[in-house]
Amino acid sequence: MIVGVIGGGQLARMMIPAAIELGVELRVLAEADGMSAALAADRVGDYTDAETVLAFARDVDVVTFDHEHVPQDVLRRLVDAGIPVRPGPDALRFAQDKLLMRERLSELGLPVPDWARVQTPDELDDFIRGHGGSAVVKTPRGGYDGKGVRAVRSAAEVAEWFTTVAEDGRGGALLAEELVDFRRELAQLVARRPSGEIVAWPVVETVQVGGVCSEVIAPAPHSAGRLADVAADVAITIAEGLGVTGVLAVELFETTDDRVLVNELAMRPHNSGHWSMDGSTTGQFEQHLRAVLDLPLGGTGSHEAWSVMVNVLGGPAEGSLVDRYPEALAGHPTVKLHNYGKAPRPGRKVGHVTAIGDDLDDVVYQARAAAAVFQD
Repeated sequence: MIVGVIGGGQLARMMIPAAIELGVELRVLAEADGMSAALAADRVGDYTDAETVLAFARDVDVVTFDHEHVPQDVLRRLVDAGIPVRPGPDALRFAQDKLLMRERLSELGLPVPDWARVQTPDELDDFIRGHGGSAVVKTPRGGYDGKGVRAVRSAAEVAEWFTTVAEDGRGGALLAEELVDFRRELAQLVARRPSGEIVAWPVVETVQVGGVCSEVIAPAPHSAGRLADVAADVAITIAEGLGVTGVLAVELFETTDDRVLVNELAMRPHNSGHWSMDGSTTGQFEQHLRAVLDLPLGGTGSHEAWSVMVNVLGGPAEGSLVDRYPEALAGHPTVKLHNYGKAPRPGRKVGHVTAIGDDLDDVVYQARAAAAVFQD
């Protein structure tokens, strides 16, 4: 079995050990030389060029993704050529365009923030006035890790975005949403195979710093019962309603008035699921490969009561992560380290650490302290 992965980032890199253990050959189309997944980079090329992608995919059994940015026309060329694409273009378009996503989730009756498509500054100012004098504005395409998202009190604060979307040829609209008063952010991961089998991991709590995920606690504290059931039901409904195959991450808000609202979607392994590599019976990367190959899915139970994942953001000011290994490994022998093979750079995700155990306070301490070794 051969799986072709489009995109050479850290997610493709973390599929490599899972593929080896499953006896699956992994081939990667990387965007540039020296990317995280260089160990499996069969080819370097432009993922927006249909001929390049078709040449890469011709000899694989299924194509999947490190990111959601492959253009729809390229994806449909693959499908027309008889190459299985998982998730397919009909599902991926809802992860590629936030306006389409909000429309479809609303049609499915799922809980989302109050929202509107706004094409002019006047429309946005009207929305802001109707929502207590503030709103969150998002560019429909391309935003991630806090990019393309801005809390505003006036349309003038995103004037340049209106100019940009007016020139993109896709309808010239921004997404306006209510500024949600949330208690915390959650994430629910599920995996679904083409034949319909679907499994869910425990709902997790995520902590964001500057729009970037910093920590994940699995399961989310105080989530047993209704909250866990609602989160799983929402994610399963989305996976089935959108026809997602592979891993789906649903980012959620738990609001101060006890609502659970869908924030964002990712149709691939996701930062909020990295804990599962060490903390779950089946990690998200193995599960994703099983799902896209339509193999029976693995169990999603936890090895210990708690798992805590902490991202290494930026890395050391001098030297590499490897230079800090002796201190980290000696000081925290129960913590697992994951290096993405990236050069340190402020704000960049260069790795993560995971601790598991029965005492949440101790697990949090171990994970944070180990990650801190790699920070300056």
